[in-house]
Amino acid sequence: MIKRILLLCALLLAVPALATAQSGGVPKDVLKLTVLPGWRTASGTHMAALKIQLKPGWKTYWRAPGDGGIPPQFDWSGSSNIRSVQFHWPRPEVATTNGMRTIVYHNEVIVPVEFTPTKAGQPLTLKGRVDLGVCNDICVPFSTKFSAALPATVTKADPVIRAALAKQPMPASKAGVRKVVCLIEPISDGLRVTATITMPPTGADEVTVIEAPDQNIWVAEASSKRNGNTLTAITEMVPPSNAPFMLDRSKIRITVMGSKRAVDIQGCTG
Repeated sequence: MIKRILLLCALLLAVPALATAQSGGVPKDVLKLTVLPGWRTASGTHMAALKIQLKPGWKTYWRAPGDGGIPPQFDWSGSSNIRSVQFHWPRPEVATTNGMRTIVYHNEVIVPVEFTPTKAGQPLTLKGRVDLGVCNDICVPFSTKFSAALPATVTKADPVIRAALAKQPMPASKAGVRKVVCLIEPISDGLRVTATITMPPTGADEVTVIEAPDQNIWVAEASSKRNGNTLTAITEMVPPSNAPFMLDRSKIRITVMGSKRAVDIQGCTG
């Protein structure tokens, strides 16, 4: 609860800076987004990517940005022949903003995006918009539109996208994760989640990020400690209703990042 109050205060203090920035203090070319058209995979999906280029010194946020960040929001409503969308986020950086941990990308990031077509073997048309946050001395919301044609005939893999895919956190099955147990406890305005993970260390400065299945649920910065091969991380989740709620453990996502590697864990047991 204290962290929620601190976050609210930080956002309120930032309002004047946001207003100044939006009235002309931010360069128009602070962010450039390009669609890399990619290729049609052997399984019938289409692997493309969004290339985000930032002016030197600027940063944008990962899918789970931390207490001081703005999560990216994508709108694909103008697109055609798209049944589902899966992001393959490369490993981000851990930073501190106004004393709060944020999860970011600096300068440039290529985010692979895998599309499943509604009609197999047919081309896709992308037409959408992304709303995200960009930061330098100040943080401001930023919105940009994009469009691209993704032909079904290209099957040669793009090495740039391949390289970005290789930068993803490794799956739990390849990182020696043996057991993940989540204890769920009700609190006055939501839930407390304690994740106990049996896995080898990922290196120095280990950070654990816990995500709820619904992006509308506020998730506090997780505190974590390690004892040998046991990592324990604790966080709180608060929904818009500010009340305890039902949570499917299998849909909780946990990312552990250290100096040597990052690990993506999908779900936990009771």
